[in-house]
Amino acid sequence: MGILTRFTDIMKSNINALLDKCEDPAKMIDQTLRDLREDLAEVKKETANIIADAKSADRQVKECEADIAKYTTAAQNALKAGNEDDARTLIAKKQQYENNLISYKKTQELTNANADKMRLMHDKLVNDIETLEAKRDAIKATVASAKAQEHINKIVSGGDKAKSSMESFERYEKKAEKMLDAATAEAELNAHTSAASSLADKYTSNGSDTSVEDELAAMKAKLGL
Repeated sequence: MGILTRFTDIMKSNINALLDKCEDPAKMIDQTLRDLREDLAEVKKETANIIADAKSADRQVKECEADIAKYTTAAQNALKAGNEDDARTLIAKKQQYENNLISYKKTQELTNANADKMRLMHDKLVNDIETLEAKRDAIKATVASAKAQEHINKIVSGGDKAKSSMESFERYEKKAEKMLDAATAEAELNAHTSAASSLADKYTSNGSDTSVEDELAAMKAKLGL
C-alpha cells in the first residue's frame, strides 16, 4: 500500500504552521519542497495501480450481478417449463454468484476508497507545492532582509560601543588635564612661597645684624670707648 499508509499525516500536514515553527524558513522551504515532490511522484506512481484495481473490482461486481440476473431468469424459465431439477441446478449456481458478489463488493468498496484517498493526497500535495513555490521567493527575501537588519544592528551596536569608549576617553582626558592644572598650580604656589621665604630670611638676617650693631654701640658707650 506504500504511500497510503501516510495518508493521515499528509492530509493533516500544515505548511504554514511548519514554516512558522522552524528557525530558518529559507532552508526549510527547499527541503519541504523536495519532500513534497518525492511524495507526489510516489502518489502518481501508485495511483495508477490502485485506480486499476478499483476499476477491476467495479467490473467484477457488474459481471457478477449480470450472472445472477441471468441464472435467476433461467431458473424461472425452467420452472415455467416444468423442469424443477434444472431450476434447482440454476438456483444453486445463482447462489454461488451471490456469495461471490459479497466478496467482490467488499473489494470494490476498499479499492474505491483507496482510489479516493490517492486523489485527495494528489490534490493536497499539488496544492502544498504550489503554495510553497509561490511563497518561496517572498520568504527568502524576507529572511535575507532580516539577516541584513541583524548585521546592521550589530554594526550599530558596535558603533555605540565605540562612542561609549570615546566618551570614556574624553572623560579620562579631562580628568588628566584637571590633574595637570592642579599640579601646575601647586608648583606655582610652592615657587611663590619659596620666594617669600627667601625674602623673609633676607630681611630677618638684616634685622639680626642691626640688633648686633645696636648692642655693640651700647656696649662701647657704657665702656666709654
